[in-house]
Amino acid sequence: MDSVEKSVAKDLLDIRAVELRPDKPFTWASGWKAPIYCDNRKMLSYPEIRSQIADFLVASAKEHFPQANYIAGVATGAIALGVLVADRMDLPFVYVRPKPKDHGLCAQIEGYIPDDAKVLVIEDLISTGTSSLSAVDVIRKRGVDVEGMVALFSYNFSKARREFEDANVELHTLSNYEALVDEALSRGYITKDQEDVLKDWRFKPDTWGQE
Repeated sequence: MDSVEKSVAKDLLDIRAVELRPDKPFTWASGWKAPIYCDNRKMLSYPEIRSQIADFLVASAKEHFPQANYIAGVATGAIALGVLVADRMDLPFVYVRPKPKDHGLCAQIEGYIPDDAKVLVIEDLISTGTSSLSAVDVIRKRGVDVEGMVALFSYNFSKARREFEDANVELHTLSNYEALVDEALSRGYITKDQEDVLKDWRFKPDTWGQE
Protein backbone atom coordinates (compact mmCIF):
# COMPACT_ATOMS: atom_id res chain seq x y z
CA MET A 1 0.00 0.00 0.00
CA ASP A 2 1.26 3.48 -0.85
CA SER A 3 2.62 5.22 2.26
CA VAL A 4 0.42 8.30 1.75
CA GLU A 5 -2.73 6.18 1.30
CA LYS A 6 -1.89 4.28 4.48
CA SER A 7 -0.98 7.38 6.50
CA VAL A 8 -4.16 9.26 5.57
CA ALA A 9 -6.35 6.19 6.18
CA LYS A 10 -4.76 5.74 9.62
CA ASP A 11 -5.32 9.39 10.54
CA LEU A 12 -8.96 9.39 9.42
CA LEU A 13 -9.61 6.27 11.48
CA ASP A 14 -7.73 7.52 14.55
CA ILE A 15 -9.67 10.79 14.78
CA ARG A 16 -12.93 9.06 13.85
CA ALA A 17 -13.42 11.19 10.79
CA VAL A 18 -14.48 7.85 9.34
CA GLU A 19 -16.89 5.59 11.20
CA LEU A 20 -17.27 1.93 10.16
CA ARG A 21 -20.49 0.23 11.25
CA PRO A 22 -21.08 -2.92 9.17
CA ASP A 23 -23.54 -4.22 11.77
CA LYS A 24 -25.47 -0.97 12.19
CA PRO A 25 -25.49 0.86 8.84
CA PHE A 26 -25.84 4.60 8.38
CA THR A 27 -28.43 6.19 6.10
CA TRP A 28 -26.89 8.72 3.73
CA ALA A 29 -28.66 11.84 2.48
CA SER A 30 -29.19 9.99 -0.82
CA GLY A 31 -31.16 7.33 1.02
CA TRP A 32 -28.44 4.71 0.53
CA LYS A 33 -27.70 2.35 3.40
CA ALA A 34 -23.96 2.33 4.10
CA PRO A 35 -21.63 0.68 6.63
CA ILE A 36 -19.43 3.78 6.55
CA TYR A 37 -19.78 7.47 7.21
CA CYS A 38 -17.02 9.93 6.36
CA ASP A 39 -16.69 13.45 7.76
CA ASN A 40 -13.25 14.66 6.70
CA ARG A 41 -13.86 18.09 8.20
CA LYS A 42 -13.00 16.65 11.60
CA MET A 43 -9.33 16.67 10.62
CA LEU A 44 -9.42 20.48 10.67
CA SER A 45 -9.55 20.25 14.47
CA TYR A 46 -6.22 18.39 14.59
CA PRO A 47 -3.40 20.79 13.61
CA GLU A 48 -0.71 18.17 13.04
CA ILE A 49 -2.93 15.98 10.86
CA ARG A 50 -4.39 19.02 9.09
CA SER A 51 -0.91 20.26 8.23
CA GLN A 52 0.27 16.87 7.00
CA ILE A 53 -2.78 16.40 4.78
CA ALA A 54 -2.29 19.88 3.33
CA ASP A 55 1.33 18.98 2.55
CA PHE A 56 0.22 15.76 0.84
CA LEU A 57 -2.31 17.69 -1.26
CA VAL A 58 0.33 20.22 -2.28
CA ALA A 59 2.75 17.45 -3.23
CA SER A 60 0.09 15.80 -5.39
CA ALA A 61 -0.82 19.12 -7.00
CA LYS A 62 2.79 19.86 -7.89
CA GLU A 63 3.42 16.35 -9.21
CA HIS A 64 0.31 15.95 -11.34
CA PHE A 65 -0.74 19.51 -12.20
CA PRO A 66 2.39 21.69 -12.35
CA GLN A 67 0.72 24.16 -14.75
CA ALA A 68 -2.08 25.06 -12.32
CA ASN A 69 -2.00 28.69 -11.23
CA TYR A 70 -5.35 28.93 -9.42
CA ILE A 71 -6.92 26.83 -6.68
CA ALA A 72 -10.66 26.26 -6.36
CA GLY A 73 -12.33 24.56 -3.41
CA VAL A 74 -15.70 22.82 -3.62
CA ALA A 75 -18.11 24.21 -1.02
CA THR A 76 -18.41 23.54 1.72
CA GLY A 77 -16.22 20.62 2.71
CA ALA A 78 -13.17 21.57 0.66
CA ILE A 79 -13.09 25.33 1.25
CA ALA A 80 -10.67 25.04 4.17
CA LEU A 81 -8.56 22.43 2.39
CA GLY A 82 -8.39 24.61 -0.70
CA VAL A 83 -7.29 27.64 1.31
CA LEU A 84 -4.53 25.59 2.96
CA VAL A 85 -3.28 24.40 -0.42
CA ALA A 86 -3.48 27.83 -2.03
CA ASP A 87 -1.64 29.41 0.89
CA ARG A 88 1.19 26.87 0.78
CA MET A 89 1.51 27.27 -3.00
CA ASP A 90 1.13 31.05 -2.88
CA LEU A 91 -1.70 30.88 -5.42
CA PRO A 92 -5.06 32.70 -5.67
CA PHE A 93 -8.10 30.91 -4.29
CA VAL A 94 -11.82 30.78 -5.12
CA TYR A 95 -14.59 28.45 -4.07
CA VAL A 96 -17.59 27.10 -5.93
CA ARG A 97 -21.06 27.01 -4.41
CA PRO A 98 -23.51 24.15 -5.17
CA LYS A 99 -25.83 26.78 -6.65
CA PRO A 100 -25.75 30.56 -7.16
CA LYS A 101 -26.63 32.82 -4.24
CA ASP A 102 -30.22 34.07 -4.33
CA HIS A 103 -29.24 37.65 -3.52
CA GLY A 104 -26.63 40.30 -4.25
CA LEU A 105 -24.56 39.42 -7.32
CA CYS A 106 -26.00 35.88 -7.35
CA ALA A 107 -22.46 34.50 -7.58
CA GLN A 108 -21.72 30.79 -7.74
CA ILE A 109 -17.96 31.24 -7.89
CA GLU A 110 -16.77 33.25 -4.91
CA GLY A 111 -13.62 35.17 -5.76
CA TYR A 112 -12.01 36.37 -8.97
CA ILE A 113 -10.78 34.14 -11.82
CA PRO A 114 -9.05 35.72 -14.83
CA ASP A 115 -9.59 34.34 -18.33
CA ASP A 116 -6.10 32.80 -18.49
CA ALA A 117 -6.39 30.88 -15.21
CA LYS A 118 -5.50 27.20 -15.09
CA VAL A 119 -7.55 25.91 -12.20
CA LEU A 120 -6.86 22.97 -9.92
CA VAL A 121 -9.96 21.89 -8.01
CA ILE A 122 -9.57 20.64 -4.43
CA GLU A 123 -12.19 18.29 -3.01
CA ASP A 124 -12.48 16.50 0.33
CA LEU A 125 -14.60 13.48 -0.60
CA ILE A 126 -15.50 11.75 -3.87
CA SER A 127 -18.59 9.55 -3.70
CA THR A 128 -20.59 9.37 -6.93
CA GLY A 129 -18.67 12.35 -8.32
CA THR A 130 -21.79 14.33 -9.21
CA SER A 131 -21.27 17.35 -6.93
CA SER A 132 -17.52 17.47 -7.58
CA LEU A 133 -17.96 17.47 -11.34
CA SER A 134 -20.74 20.03 -11.06
CA ALA A 135 -18.16 22.44 -9.63
CA VAL A 136 -15.84 21.68 -12.55
CA ASP A 137 -18.69 22.41 -14.96
CA VAL A 138 -19.36 25.78 -13.32
CA ILE A 139 -15.71 26.78 -13.75
CA ARG A 140 -15.62 25.59 -17.35
CA LYS A 141 -18.78 27.54 -18.16
CA ARG A 142 -16.93 30.60 -16.94
CA GLY A 143 -14.61 29.92 -19.90
CA VAL A 144 -11.66 28.89 -17.78
CA ASP A 145 -9.45 25.78 -18.08
CA VAL A 146 -9.65 23.13 -15.37
CA GLU A 147 -6.36 21.24 -15.04
CA GLY A 148 -7.83 18.51 -12.87
CA MET A 149 -8.78 17.63 -9.31
CA VAL A 150 -7.00 16.47 -6.16
CA ALA A 151 -9.13 15.01 -3.38
CA LEU A 152 -8.52 13.76 0.11
CA PHE A 153 -10.55 10.54 -0.13
CA SER A 154 -12.58 8.51 -2.62
CA TYR A 155 -14.93 5.56 -2.24
CA ASN A 156 -13.69 4.40 -5.67
CA PHE A 157 -17.18 3.72 -6.96
CA SER A 158 -17.19 2.57 -10.58
CA LYS A 159 -19.88 5.18 -11.30
CA ALA A 160 -17.55 7.96 -10.17
CA ARG A 161 -14.66 6.67 -12.26
CA ARG A 162 -16.88 6.62 -15.35
CA GLU A 163 -18.21 10.10 -14.63
CA PHE A 164 -14.71 11.56 -14.34
CA GLU A 165 -13.58 9.81 -17.52
CA ASP A 166 -16.64 11.04 -19.44
CA ALA A 167 -16.05 14.59 -18.19
CA ASN A 168 -12.35 14.37 -19.14
CA VAL A 169 -11.25 15.34 -15.64
CA GLU A 170 -8.04 13.88 -14.26
CA LEU A 171 -8.49 12.90 -10.61
CA HIS A 172 -5.90 12.03 -7.97
CA THR A 173 -6.77 11.17 -4.38
CA LEU A 174 -4.64 10.84 -1.27
CA SER A 175 -6.45 7.78 0.03
CA ASN A 176 -9.38 5.56 -0.83
CA TYR A 177 -11.89 3.04 0.44
CA GLU A 178 -9.76 -0.04 -0.19
CA ALA A 179 -6.81 1.44 1.71
CA LEU A 180 -9.10 2.43 4.56
CA VAL A 181 -10.61 -1.04 4.93
CA ASP A 182 -7.18 -2.68 4.78
CA GLU A 183 -5.86 -0.33 7.46
CA ALA A 184 -8.94 -0.85 9.64
CA LEU A 185 -8.44 -4.63 9.49
CA SER A 186 -4.71 -4.45 10.21
CA ARG A 187 -5.34 -2.23 13.25
CA GLY A 188 -8.10 -4.43 14.64
CA TYR A 189 -10.90 -1.91 14.10
CA ILE A 190 -12.88 -4.51 12.16
CA THR A 191 -12.97 -8.31 11.94
CA LYS A 192 -12.40 -10.39 8.83
CA ASP A 193 -16.14 -11.02 8.55
CA GLN A 194 -16.82 -7.30 8.75
CA GLU A 195 -14.19 -6.71 6.06
CA ASP A 196 -16.19 -8.98 3.74
CA VAL A 197 -19.35 -6.95 4.42
CA LEU A 198 -17.54 -3.67 3.76
CA LYS A 199 -16.07 -4.90 0.49
CA ASP A 200 -19.45 -6.24 -0.65
CA TRP A 201 -21.05 -2.83 -0.06
CA ARG A 202 -18.56 -0.99 -2.25
CA PHE A 203 -19.61 -2.92 -5.36
CA LYS A 204 -23.36 -2.30 -4.97
CA PRO A 205 -23.82 0.74 -2.72
CA ASP A 206 -27.16 1.79 -4.23
CA THR A 207 -28.90 -1.53 -3.45
CA TRP A 208 -26.89 -2.81 -0.47
CA GLY A 209 -29.01 -3.59 2.59
CA GLN A 210 -32.22 -3.79 0.56
CA GLU A 211 -32.10 -7.54 -0.09
